[in-house]
Amino acid sequence: MIEEMIELDHMGINVRYSLNDKSVVLFLHFSGGNLNMWEGILPQFQNEYNIIVPDFRGHGKSDKPLAGYHIDDMANDIYLLLERLNVECCHIVGSSMGAEIGLSLAASHPEFVLSLICEGALHNEFGEYGLFNGTEEEIEHKKEVMRTVLAEREERVFKAKEEYIEEKREELIQQGLWNEYFLAFFENNLQQMQNGNFTYCYLNHVRTEYIQKYWDVKFEQYYKKVKCPILFLPSEEEWEDEKIRSSLSAFTSLLETYEIEHIENSIHAYVWMQHPIAAGKAVKRFIRKHDE
Repeated sequence: MIEEMIELDHMGINVRYSLNDKSVVLFLHFSGGNLNMWEGILPQFQNEYNIIVPDFRGHGKSDKPLAGYHIDDMANDIYLLLERLNVECCHIVGSSMGAEIGLSLAASHPEFVLSLICEGALHNEFGEYGLFNGTEEEIEHKKEVMRTVLAEREERVFKAKEEYIEEKREELIQQGLWNEYFLAFFENNLQQMQNGNFTYCYLNHVRTEYIQKYWDVKFEQYYKKVKCPILFLPSEEEWEDEKIRSSLSAFTSLLETYEIEHIENSIHAYVWMQHPIAAGKAVKRFIRKHDE
């Protein structure tokens, strides 16, 4: 596979890909993630499919402009990238924010997406299908509290990558989650500063804009426009949450074809590194069913 920075008209997107005469599977990482989160998944697909795995704008090795972090902006980046790679259609596998961006792409270009795997985009933040529903005043107050929390977040600085990796390793060992796939992800989650220290690739201005614009997204408006089959992969916690199951039920009522699969003990976003074999099998089974 090739990994390179592809310059679009407005910015550079880092992407790993292999292209020949096979069907294309596009893998879209979660918020704060990078393309290395798929290390345990890609070997299951690379012999049967073409693979495209980008870092979104503001993530990984891609450019990090000051603005443009609505899911529609990032979906358009990916559409332009796929045009540059001469991709006519594809299957999309999205994790958390990646599922949201994949959903945006499937809604704006329904003829382009053959199938969509949503490990995310299961609920809104606010409103009827949200985790918090109240009056306009109550919702605005909740947003103000959340804005304060976002503003107080400081950029972490590390003297060496090893310091950060060891910190994450200890956290995940305590949770019984640590494996080699998390290592590949965390090894690529920092960028070096001019003074030689390291900080996150996912900077605060990126995170803040994405989250605040996410608050007003209404996923039902996207699902109404989607034509492709969708596989939903709720995590253990999401599957047990009545609000999320209710919103998912409402969203699926808007679709022609969908499936819901629950991977036991799965953790939102981390499932691809936590249970790569089980997650990969679920995705491959669904894609095979809907491959043209």
